[in-house]
Amino acid sequence: MVHDALFVLVKMKDLKFGASIQTYNSLLYNLRHTDIMWDVYNEIKVNGTPQSEQTSSIIVDGLCRQSRFQDAVLFLRDIEGKKFGPSVVSFNSIMSRYCKLGFVDVAKSFFCLMLKCGLLPDAYSYNILIHGLCLAGSIEEALEFANEMEKHGVQPDMVTYKILAKGFHLVGLMSGAWKIIQETLIKRQIPDLVTYTILICGNCQIGNIEEASRLHKEMISQGFQLSIISYTVLLSSLCKSGQVDEALKLLGEMKANGLQPDLVTYTILIHGLCKQGEVPRAIQLYDEMYLSRIFPSSFTHSAILMGLRDKGMILKARMYFDSLMSSNLTPDIILYNIMIDGYVKHGNIRQAINLYRQMGEKGISPTIVTFNCLINGFCKTKKVAEARWLLHTIKLHGLEPSAVTYTTLMNAYCEEGNIQNLLELLSEMEAKAIGPTHVTYTVMIKGLCKQWKLRESCQLLEEMHAKGLTPDQVTYNIIIQAFCKARDMRKAFQLFDKMLLHNLEPTSVTYNVLIKGLCVYGDLKAADNLVVSLQARKINLSKIAYTTIIKAHCAKGDVHRAIAYFHQMSKRGFEVSIRDYSAVISRLCKRCLITKAKYFFCMMLADGVSPDQEICEVMLDAFQLGGYRNSVLELLAEMIKFGLLRD
Repeated sequence: MVHDALFVLVKMKDLKFGASIQTYNSLLYNLRHTDIMWDVYNEIKVNGTPQSEQTSSIIVDGLCRQSRFQDAVLFLRDIEGKKFGPSVVSFNSIMSRYCKLGFVDVAKSFFCLMLKCGLLPDAYSYNILIHGLCLAGSIEEALEFANEMEKHGVQPDMVTYKILAKGFHLVGLMSGAWKIIQETLIKRQIPDLVTYTILICGNCQIGNIEEASRLHKEMISQGFQLSIISYTVLLSSLCKSGQVDEALKLLGEMKANGLQPDLVTYTILIHGLCKQGEVPRAIQLYDEMYLSRIFPSSFTHSAILMGLRDKGMILKARMYFDSLMSSNLTPDIILYNIMIDGYVKHGNIRQAINLYRQMGEKGISPTIVTFNCLINGFCKTKKVAEARWLLHTIKLHGLEPSAVTYTTLMNAYCEEGNIQNLLELLSEMEAKAIGPTHVTYTVMIKGLCKQWKLRESCQLLEEMHAKGLTPDQVTYNIIIQAFCKARDMRKAFQLFDKMLLHNLEPTSVTYNVLIKGLCVYGDLKAADNLVVSLQARKINLSKIAYTTIIKAHCAKGDVHRAIAYFHQMSKRGFEVSIRDYSAVISRLCKRCLITKAKYFFCMMLADGVSPDQEICEVMLDAFQLGGYRNSVLELLAEMIKFGLLRD
């Protein structure tokens, strides 16, 4: 409301109230993107209001943001020698802008001018130049500046190391052998703390945690006093790769070396533990933070809340959420969104709506994420009309629906078979210039396949590739399944080949769909051949694939092959349940293959699987119809044994 602030300033002048330099600085800062900034500065000079160092820094920054570099330099010259002459911040602003434009040499000249003016560069000054040199590919010169920092008593910070690591990545050094980097860094000197830290950061950045850990141990053996930065980078990488136990060991080592973990360290570990589902251990660390008088941030609270939600502990998550809301913590929309999403995932849309209303009562503005969660909740509970109503509510809050919003609603219409409304939403998306994602296309393809518009679905697949959107396995699986149901196995396998052509690895679902297609709609012999070829390529089949082909062979009466696949399934380590045996025995009994059914029944007992009432009754009916009197008596004895005999 900067224009309202200017109006108040005019009123102050009318009432002869003099504005302070802090008031003017606040105005200058908020107007630094506009020409009005200059008018306010002239007013300061006319009124004779004493200026501060911050005033000149804001003016220089504003001129740089407006790309008026020459005016910024002239302004620096004008204020030189005055009480508040050029500051380090002013020089940093100019250097930053020139580096962003690619004029690193010009930025370096201002760095030298700063030193001539008797100003000592800070870490930000060095980082600006190091970043500019890295972008220009001058890695060696960037490293020299990093070493100069330490010589002049300025300690490199996390930003410095990240900039250097990113610089190596940009010139392609990190993708190859690390020897190249080490030669560049260690040339003519023994590796120092900076060198090691850069190497650790770099390796962590490309996911080479083993090498980063090796360097870490090497630092310790060389007698270096490790910094909290080295530990934090390693901890973060270990947590990202799921090695949370290793990260906790590193935390212990860090404490043993006299380094006190800070908020960042604790938050990384808590987030890592929550992602692994280790919520109780995360809460232990959370309590440890409090004991160390380190107060958690919103990100820390979010990590624990998400951990409880994802573990299905929705009641505990709500208790934790309520405790946060009742404390002095500022209500956070992110925490509300996590809880709303949790209730939606548990099918409790009523509680999600209650929280949404609570937000309104507390004056917390919802975000598009809030609405997307609620729309998803209504769609999951088949209340599509309410979900559509929320689409209009989004606009009332000054928000714009996202591709996720539209795609969620489109999927709900697809499930209903309402293709007309689906296409209407697509037109609305296009009218608002909201680009469909690969998920949006997948939903449309699913809708067309349900309407048996298979040619159109293939056209959409081609359109995705043309627009640079990569279809995923789900997209292909939907179309392949549709062609299998249409008994067009040739086209289904063409699409399968297309997946491989686009370097898209088929999933177990893909193979399940193809095997079922061949078993039910195609050729059982071809299904056998497919299974043999997949086993030869050491592709692990799912249990569903095995049960599908076993049932198919039982239905065709080829019991020997069914038994062979049954043994294969068991050998692969899949747990064979009563349902698996029941499905086979029922099919064999229907085909009057009583002896084969009895064989499976005996195999089931030998495997230690107890029969149930249903399977015994199926077997009894089959034995009685076939006149197997002795088998009936044997089965009745087994039923008595398992307590399944009824009057």
